Amino acid sequence: MSTSGPRVRIAPSPTGEPHVGTVYIALFNYLFAKKMGGEFILRIEDTDATRSTPEFEQKVLDALKWTGLTWAEGPDVGGPHGPYRQSDRKAMYQPYGQELLDKGHAFRCFCTPERLEQMREAQRAAGKPPKYDGHCLNLKAEEVTARMEAGEASVIRMKIPTEGSCDFHDGVYGDVSIPWDSVDMQVLIKGDGMPTYHMANVIDDHLMKITHVARGEEWLASVPKHILLYRYFGWQEPVWMHLSLMRNADKSKLSKRKNPTSISYYSALGYLPEALMNFLGLFFIQIAEGEELLSMDELADKFDPDNLSKAGAIFDVQKLDWLNGRWIREKLTPEQFIARTLEWASENERLTEGLKLSQSRISKLGELPQLAGFLLSNDVGVTPASFSGLKTTPGETLEIINTVQADLEKLVEWNVEAIDQELRAVADKLGKKLRVVTPPLFVAMSGSSRSLPLFDSMALLGRSVVRQRLKIAATVVASMVGSE
Repeated sequence: MSTSGPRVRIAPSPTGEPHVGTVYIALFNYLFAKKMGGEFILRIEDTDATRSTPEFEQKVLDALKWTGLTWAEGPDVGGPHGPYRQSDRKAMYQPYGQELLDKGHAFRCFCTPERLEQMREAQRAAGKPPKYDGHCLNLKAEEVTARMEAGEASVIRMKIPTEGSCDFHDGVYGDVSIPWDSVDMQVLIKGDGMPTYHMANVIDDHLMKITHVARGEEWLASVPKHILLYRYFGWQEPVWMHLSLMRNADKSKLSKRKNPTSISYYSALGYLPEALMNFLGLFFIQIAEGEELLSMDELADKFDPDNLSKAGAIFDVQKLDWLNGRWIREKLTPEQFIARTLEWASENERLTEGLKLSQSRISKLGELPQLAGFLLSNDVGVTPASFSGLKTTPGETLEIINTVQADLEKLVEWNVEAIDQELRAVADKLGKKLRVVTPPLFVAMSGSSRSLPLFDSMALLGRSVVRQRLKIAATVVASMVGSE
C-alpha cells in the first residue's frame, strides 16, 4: 500500500470480550483504507489500567485476526510510529500537558473527589447536566506553585471557550454545531500522570499521522474537546466520520445484557468469519437484491465513503443466520467444510479437553454425544422441566443463577481455578453449600443434571457462551417462580 493515501485506525480498549461493534468499526476503517489506497492501523488503548488486562488484549488481537482483518501497523506487527499500546507510551504525554499549561490552554485543578461529587449532586438536583464548575480555573500562579510544592494532589484540565459554538463537518452527519457551554472542562492528565482517553487519543492520532477518524456516533459529542486540542497544539485536525451505532431490531442499543455481542460467542456457535464480515459490510454499501454474498475484496470494491447511511445498522440475527447458511452451502467445498468443522470443534480445545473429561464417565463411546455434546451445541434446550428435579425452589434457583451471573462478570481471568473460587464465594455469600449451588448451573450449562465437571465445562465453553446460557436459564426459571 502507498503511504500517500489516508491513514485510519481502530483503537479498542482491552477491558472485556471484543464486541461485535468494535469489529463493525474496524471493518469500516479497513474497507476505507483498502478502497482509498491507505493504511489501516491497530492501537490498543489501555489507559484504564484497572480494567485493561493482557488476557483481554490477546482476546482483541485473536478476535480481529479471526475476522480476517489485517493491519499495517500494530502492537503485534510493530511499525514506524510505535509503540502501539498506550501504556507503553506513558512518558510521552506529560510534556504535552505542560505545554498546554504554559500556553494558558489548561489549568491545574486541586478539587477533591468529594468536592466534585457534591458539585455534581447539586447540579443534578438543579436539573443541570453535571460538568466542572471552574472552581480552580483562576487560581494565581503563586498559589498553584505553593500547593504543588506542599504535595497536594492535582490534575490538569483543559480550558473551554465561554461563548459561541464548535462547528465542524462530519463525513456521515454533515455540518454539526455544538455550543461551547455544553462542553466540560475535561481532565487531560490524571493525578497519577496518566492521560485521560481524550488527551491520549488526540496525541496518538497526531503522532501516528492519522488522517481520518472513523468511529461510533457515541463519540460525536466529544469532537469539540478533540478539535480544541488540535487547535491548542497547532496541529492539522483529521477528517471526522461518526458511524451510526449497531442496534437491535427494536432500535435499542446493542448491549451484552440483551444479546450476545462478543465475537467469541459467534465463533463458538460456528458462524464463519467471512459470513459475519459479509453481514457487517452490507451496512456500508448499496447493493441490488441478489448481490448479498460478498467477500472482503468485493465489499471493498463496492465501498463508497461518500454515500454512507445515517439510518443505523440493525443487527438482525436472522439475516446473519441466512448469510452464514449460504456461505456454508455455496462457498465451501465438502473438503473445506470438513476442515472448518474440525477447526471450529477444536477451538479453545473444547473437543480434546471435553473428551479427556468424558473418559472416566462412560462405558461406551456411543454415550459421548449425550454426555459432552453440550460443549459444541448452539442451544441446550432448557425448559421448566429441566429444572424441576432440583432440591432448590424456583425462587432459590433463580437467586443462584442471577448471583452467579453477576459475579462471573467481575472475573478478570477466565479459567477453572478462577471459576471454582468465584462459585465457592457465591455459595458463602448465599449461605448455601456448594453442592446446592452447582446443580442449577449444571442444568443451565448442559441441559442435564448428569454431565461433565462443572468448572471445567464452564472454562471450556468460554465467558460469552456461559453468559448467554445463564441468561436463558434465568428466563426459564423466572417463568416458574410465578407458578410456585
